[in-house]
Amino acid sequence: MWRQVGRLLLNMPLGIAGFVFTVVTLSIGLALSITVIGLPLLAAGLAGCRAMGGFARGRARSLYGSEVHDPEPVRRRRPGVTGFAIAHLTDALSWRSALYNVLMLPWGVLSFAVTLVFVLVGWPALPWVIRAQSAVDRMLVETLLYPGALSERVRELEDDRGTVVDTAAADLRRIERDLHDGAQARLVALAMDLGMAKERLRETETPDDVAAAAKMVDNAHGEVKLALQELRDLARGIHPAVLTDRGLDAALSSVAARCTVPEGVKVHVDMKASDGGTDRPDSAVEGIAYFTVSELLTNISKHSGARSATVDVWRAGEQLMVLVQDNGKGGAAPYPGSGLAGLAERIRAVDGVFLVESPAGGPTTVTVELPWRTRTPRR
Repeated sequence: MWRQVGRLLLNMPLGIAGFVFTVVTLSIGLALSITVIGLPLLAAGLAGCRAMGGFARGRARSLYGSEVHDPEPVRRRRPGVTGFAIAHLTDALSWRSALYNVLMLPWGVLSFAVTLVFVLVGWPALPWVIRAQSAVDRMLVETLLYPGALSERVRELEDDRGTVVDTAAADLRRIERDLHDGAQARLVALAMDLGMAKERLRETETPDDVAAAAKMVDNAHGEVKLALQELRDLARGIHPAVLTDRGLDAALSSVAARCTVPEGVKVHVDMKASDGGTDRPDSAVEGIAYFTVSELLTNISKHSGARSATVDVWRAGEQLMVLVQDNGKGGAAPYPGSGLAGLAERIRAVDGVFLVESPAGGPTTVTVELPWRTRTPRR
């Protein structure tokens, strides 16, 4: 309580300082706005108000336990003084910080006077008075100095967009590498073998020449089958046909059948809605669920030492739930740069939730929550 008393008593000197700084810098900046230095000076004043707002947020966190956190730095779209001025003049939080500094003068004087009176002569009611004034103090900080839900959402979407772009670029590089090192190389070798077999057939004179040409054709046939298998594997890595044609149940059963866990993987998929409907989620959501389960089962096969695993997929309202469990050694975590961290970023990009519970010694449980629809359908 006495720390809060000290904060309320400090509100007046801090309010005077903030009010003087804000009024002087903004008044001079507005008055000189018709000159070259006016707008940069106004932007500098707003930048100072924003910095003072950061100090006020820190005080609120330390004294009141407020969860208001610092916003992202102002982003400049242009370099130099022009970019600095435009960034701060168009930043809503800078203007709200200026308003906070202006309001802190009357509130600081009032809270200082009331606190001092009750400390000296009305101390029996001091705890209730301090609690009420602290609530007003906290409300001012959280209302005016919080970045705002819209700003936070924009920042999250910008981060998610960067993740999606990076993921798409990595996928394109992987596809290009797989085509160049796999199927393309085999097809080049196939063309050479067929060319040599054609020349040998033209020069055929003895049974040995026929046998050699037949062997070349046989090798070329084997290369064709390998190239086709690599193309199928590559296509499955992009988007498997069974997922498009038959849905998650068949696609995940196919993935589970290829998993090398000794006792196998049990898959249970229930896509029925509460009203009995069986419509499918968006194709993007299906793809994310499929590749998430596929990578999790691959990790189980390679690293967990598990003997069995289960995959449960069901619909919960407008959410697609995925639960993957194994009885391995545990210790899995989405460390930065790991495969699990990549999965978490991909899932967050569609407003999903990715949770890993994997104590040492196991078992490991991964819970994924995805939206049933990634966009609002048009009416």
